[in-house]
Amino acid sequence: MPYLDDYPTTHLYARDAKTLLTPNSTQRTTLIVAGCYIVAIGILWHVPFLSWIIYPFKLLTVGFHEMSHAIAGVLTCATIHSVELDPDEGGETRMSGGIHWITLPAGYLGSSFIGACLITCGFDTNASKVASLVLAVFFIFTLWWARRNWLTWALIAGVSGLIILFWFVAGGAALRYLILFIGVMSCMYVLWDVIDDTIARKVNNSDASAFARICGCFPSQVWGVIWLIIAFIFFAAGIIVGLVVFKQSAEEQKEQAEHFIPVPGSSGAVPAASIPTFLLMLATAISFKFLN
Repeated sequence: MPYLDDYPTTHLYARDAKTLLTPNSTQRTTLIVAGCYIVAIGILWHVPFLSWIIYPFKLLTVGFHEMSHAIAGVLTCATIHSVELDPDEGGETRMSGGIHWITLPAGYLGSSFIGACLITCGFDTNASKVASLVLAVFFIFTLWWARRNWLTWALIAGVSGLIILFWFVAGGAALRYLILFIGVMSCMYVLWDVIDDTIARKVNNSDASAFARICGCFPSQVWGVIWLIIAFIFFAAGIIVGLVVFKQSAEEQKEQAEHFIPVPGSSGAVPAASIPTFLLMLATAISFKFLN
């Protein structure tokens, strides 16, 4: 039998949860923009010619997919031979060794997790800057494994240019909307790809088909549904964490961003921090790659 004293505590937790999940004006704007992204991506995805607008971002999400395979391979002691993208929005990660029942689902689940993290960071300017630095490291490893795959190099050069450009717009405020878009795009692509490859139609060479052959307990469509549910959970979690963690207003974010890797000319800019760190990292990696 519950004690009466338990009820005030329960109501307190419920009230706190409601407060944390209720968006403020800045977060409402972010949610509206994210919703517009979803609608725009859904339209552009299926309209001939217009689909080329989001084509580079489709390839980027394929890169997330392949890099997730590669990272899982490294964590399970595999040898990564190459990571490649192709113009038909496909990709391939060549590796030997590793634990296949971990590396195979890592493509879809890893890229959806990356997308969810980027969505969370898209709620805050400084978090978006941190996400850009993490993406820089991600790009460096991708280039290292890409060998001479020209499409991968061109894609990363183009996306890096966009990140640099948006970093300098409105003191970095525009950067978070780019990070938010990449996150939404990644999650949307995973959801669509899982449905298209494993549920709507059976592709014999898909990750789910290979995983089903290894495990043997469920057909590829069942694994596709399981991965789809997990991807939805990641998508929702990215939004919820963003709502809970980043409650600062746009003005507060702007003030904080002036003191965290600020752009040149801002009040918080200093020579050592005026240029985004990822610029130097990426330039060093590219130079090293071409010199060798």
